[in-house]
Amino acid sequence: MSKVKQVGLLAAGCQPWNKDVCVASGDRFAYCATLAIYVYQLDHRYNEFKLHAIMSEHKKTITAISWCPHSPDTFASASADNLVIIWNVAEQKVVARLDNTKGIPASLSWCWNAGEAVAFVSHRGPLYIWTISGLDSGVAVHKEAHSFLSDICLLRWHPRQKGKVVFGHTDGSLSIFQPGTKNQKHVLRPESLEGTDEEDPITALEWDPLSSDYLLVANLHNGIRLVDSQSLSCITTFCLPSAAASVQCLAWVPSAPGMFLTGDSQVGVLRIWNVSRTTPIDNFKLKKTGFHALHVLSSSPKQSCYSAHSPSRSQHTSSTSEAIPPPTLSQNQAFSLPPGHAVCCFMDGGVGLYDMGAKKWTFLRDLGHVETIFDCKFKPDDPNLLATASFDGTIKVWDVNTLTAVYTSPGNEGVIYSLSWAPGDLNCIAGATSRNGAFIWDVVKGKTIARFNEHGKNGIFCIAWSHKDSKRIATCSGDGFCIIRTIDGKVLHKYKHPAAVFGCDWSQNNKDMIATGCEDKNVRVYYLATSSDQPLKVFTGHTAKVFHVRWSPLREGILCSGSDDSTVRIWDYTQDACINILSGHKAPVRGLLWNPEVPYLLISGSWDYTIRVWDTRDGTCLDTAYDHGADVYGKAMPAVHNPRHRINAAPHTRAPSRLHLLSVRSLHVPPVT
Repeated sequence: MSKVKQVGLLAAGCQPWNKDVCVASGDRFAYCATLAIYVYQLDHRYNEFKLHAIMSEHKKTITAISWCPHSPDTFASASADNLVIIWNVAEQKVVARLDNTKGIPASLSWCWNAGEAVAFVSHRGPLYIWTISGLDSGVAVHKEAHSFLSDICLLRWHPRQKGKVVFGHTDGSLSIFQPGTKNQKHVLRPESLEGTDEEDPITALEWDPLSSDYLLVANLHNGIRLVDSQSLSCITTFCLPSAAASVQCLAWVPSAPGMFLTGDSQVGVLRIWNVSRTTPIDNFKLKKTGFHALHVLSSSPKQSCYSAHSPSRSQHTSSTSEAIPPPTLSQNQAFSLPPGHAVCCFMDGGVGLYDMGAKKWTFLRDLGHVETIFDCKFKPDDPNLLATASFDGTIKVWDVNTLTAVYTSPGNEGVIYSLSWAPGDLNCIAGATSRNGAFIWDVVKGKTIARFNEHGKNGIFCIAWSHKDSKRIATCSGDGFCIIRTIDGKVLHKYKHPAAVFGCDWSQNNKDMIATGCEDKNVRVYYLATSSDQPLKVFTGHTAKVFHVRWSPLREGILCSGSDDSTVRIWDYTQDACINILSGHKAPVRGLLWNPEVPYLLISGSWDYTIRVWDTRDGTCLDTAYDHGADVYGKAMPAVHNPRHRINAAPHTRAPSRLHLLSVRSLHVPPVT
């Protein structure tokens, strides 16, 4: 029986860069962070949505996802490494791959009524159709959908008309293709743009599910239009409350014919509309940050009844080329709010499920990292607060009991590789960035109070606040220097290395001793009480670069190092020797963590997706945890006693931006002799 088990998972947020990163099907919805897809499903026993699957195979940013309309367990995703993957959601495994898409897919869609076929398109085309199985398997080019004059934002296949597809472009135009008719390119720009070179990107595009011809279109600046794709005419122009309002996303409500939702791009306002009137029925401000994506889950049969005040849709299902205007209602005619849930994704990475009938969140993950988490640290005086540093340029502080973010740094820092809490109750965090030097963030005040630029534009890979002296901070960088400074910016020492320095750690038993890990495969120990810039000790033995080093908090003079040679070495400073080599990982070792209560216990994390627990006295691997499922980068454990003994592992750039909480409470360790 495994001695280490996962007790919690903090899922990533939804990425804000690509358009088609959220989808819904039946009682499931999915969204993607940078490198992983998260699938939630309704648990009918408890009537709540639970995380059903995490799928991570892409090595570069996922650009689009699409659910198969014929199979609830089949899913497609595309990424910036020119890759399209077909997934089996139930088994969480890849069933087909297309490795060379001849361009980065900007939009992806299953071909409705076309069997097992997926279409994808790069920004200027052409449209490719991949037939996944059968006699016709292979990739074909749509014979007419190519040579577009403006970049493609979105593509949408008609859900009932075989072969009918529309493209939305960055210049605000549409391109419509339908077999057997004259195809149209670059048509139906907003009237205000006609005859100009101005661009007004299509932000949202959805076929009316009850019409063969009608199409709902949103432009960033010119709002929402209902258009007829046959007559190429605008049927209705919808009016937003102010000129400052703009629409980022929209979705039809399956349970309420003629009704649709929009999400604003600047603030988190959800608007409910009906095609029979040009102004919103209702508005809900759900968040301060703007929407990014929006979908509506299909309602259950018990929820599908709709208000008798709704207009009839019999006139709104025309399949002829004549545009029949939808019926109009007086402004005081009543509407009921539609039943069902709206899946809402926001520009800050937040993801939530909003119950429209009850006007409340079913759940809301208000904030989440949308990129790789590089480091994590518990607050020294509070085991309930955990800070994480991410590729997305932010540090977030989480309450690990509720798995919610309680503080977020100002951001715009590029990549944040490392963080370090100030000792004690100072409520400050130091961060190390890829291009903006190092900074100190006052967590409570929510602002940056100091910045250090001694490394210039070189990336800082590690930052460490002294455990014993709150005035000293160390940083190590790609420029080969480990720099010790005071918090007011006075440089105390500059230790030059022959190559990039990736890790540093202060001794918890000697306030003047610090160790570093270098690209030259060596571990060095420096003593700050002397004026010399030379190391007191240089430990050699690793056969690849050393990434992290960690001093034991309980055994004076003992430190460990993790390397790209897939081993962990235990060093004794007093003996000037390596006293053990921990072998077992199959890939570079990144995360290192000494147990703060059991002197000989060490936990390591690797790019082989595993977390291992070691008895460092004899090198025995006591247990291996596979829960993480991705490259492990950082690890942390509370400095004070916590009965759950949480371990946190954060992944490397090739892994999803999620955080795992593990427990080693039941781990049996041989008695210390």
